[in-house]
Amino acid sequence: MGMSIVFALLLCSLNGILSDDTADVTVIVKGSSTIAETNENFVCATIDWWPPEKCSYNQCPWGQSSVLNLNLTHPFLANAIKAFNPLRIRVGGSLQDQVVYGMPNLGHPCVPFSKKAGGLFGFSQGCLSMERWDELNDLFLKTGAIITFGLNALYGRHPIRKGIWGGAWNSSNTRKFIEYTISKSYRVDSWEFGNELSGHGVGASVGAEQYGRDLIVLKSMLDELYSKSRTKPLLLAPGGFYEQQWYAQLLQVSGSGTLNGMTHHIYNLGGGNDPHIASKITDPQYLSRVADTFRDLQLTLQRHGPWASAWVGEAGGAYNSGSRLVSNTFLNSFWYLDQLGLSSKYHTKAYCRQTLIGGYYGLLDTKTFIPNPDYYSALLWHRLMGKGVLSVDISGSPYLRAYAHCSKHKAGVSVLLINLNRSRSFTVTVRNDINVDLAAGAGIARDGSLTYDIKRTVSWVGSKASDGPEKREEYHLTAQDGNHLSRTMLLNGTPLELTEDGDVPAMEPLLAPVNSAIYVAPMSMAFVVFPNFEARACGR
Repeated sequence: MGMSIVFALLLCSLNGILSDDTADVTVIVKGSSTIAETNENFVCATIDWWPPEKCSYNQCPWGQSSVLNLNLTHPFLANAIKAFNPLRIRVGGSLQDQVVYGMPNLGHPCVPFSKKAGGLFGFSQGCLSMERWDELNDLFLKTGAIITFGLNALYGRHPIRKGIWGGAWNSSNTRKFIEYTISKSYRVDSWEFGNELSGHGVGASVGAEQYGRDLIVLKSMLDELYSKSRTKPLLLAPGGFYEQQWYAQLLQVSGSGTLNGMTHHIYNLGGGNDPHIASKITDPQYLSRVADTFRDLQLTLQRHGPWASAWVGEAGGAYNSGSRLVSNTFLNSFWYLDQLGLSSKYHTKAYCRQTLIGGYYGLLDTKTFIPNPDYYSALLWHRLMGKGVLSVDISGSPYLRAYAHCSKHKAGVSVLLINLNRSRSFTVTVRNDINVDLAAGAGIARDGSLTYDIKRTVSWVGSKASDGPEKREEYHLTAQDGNHLSRTMLLNGTPLELTEDGDVPAMEPLLAPVNSAIYVAPMSMAFVVFPNFEARACGR
């Protein structure tokens, strides 16, 4: 029995009876040049400050997952981080602008957050002790994590009217904290200034003029403190929701070379109690709306701050701790992987998922530390999708979405296929554009605009002859028992579960003839790695 027949039968067994409703689709990958580039460690996850008392919609899902109380010695936690080799971690969140650092100049006891009527977000100021900072860095060192740390940008300011804070930032406590960090040789890849204080703010806001002046102060301080260091950390800001005028003004005030990255937050699925979250995730038109934000920020940077790059500093899909019914299930990976693919097309350098652990949107379960489905989606992206982003033309239904990157640490191209349709499967043929003669007509949608017809058949490798039978790697992601709200994800039909020792399972691909069509089942996702794909942009 031929390999292609065996492969098709295997996929049928994974997804039940093969649907009669199957459409043929052609995906053309353009390997001549990249359209964007991400950082090497694009995938990022956050650790937040929320204490157990943080509740939304009569649910309190944070437990012991805060920066201040997380069990840093849990073996599942270390194993989950180490599997990325390395994982970028952003320490930050809503309460970071109420965090003080337990230095001698603090002037009062270093105590954690507590409920406080009238306090920002309903909580008092909280303190990060240096003992805890040492423990965190022990974990970061052991796991090889790359750290972005969110600094308190409200310190020294005062409310001037409802929701608006004024006055200059007091850098004294932060300075002592960074001095301590340097003295201990702790590596911080990037310091982020403030959380959701931009524009109209969330809880509190600071004007762009004052924010820009404070960034100049912080940049000068970092240059001074790291003057003898071999490497200097990046400076990121403002960690808020994108508002064009405010972001542009911040760049103009802070000036050339101050900011390395502009961070913004994405919660495009609405509140965690929204009953329509599941339908939004499977609606291609809804998913595509957020492209306007990515595109507009890219233009703002080009016009006002070409020295800086775009980062998604926090994205959890549904805000207020995520959706209890959706965020930790297989279904959420359609939103998540599409976000990674879409944002990367607009020169986004890093994408920080809210959260690594905590709330309903954690990559790890808050109580058990067992990975949720999105953890495995993130890990596969990290291992397979390289920095170079390639343009893709696709024919057929809008419910099949496709993204292509140069492969990670190997020759070739990696393609992500996402089938949002609940009943239709797709047989996908991936082509190289090198020998494709395209003319106006129907058939191929070029990035959602013009349409073209393929005028002659081409090889996936372009003009180069194959030296023998080539195989491609396929990683098909489906839900256990066809339940899209399952907490268990299947890889090529096998449940993704920790080993008896608590290790992340090996995620081995299926091998298929490189020229055969790819079967993408209804409500499934597939990473496909093509070796030796002739793509000049990828070094071949």
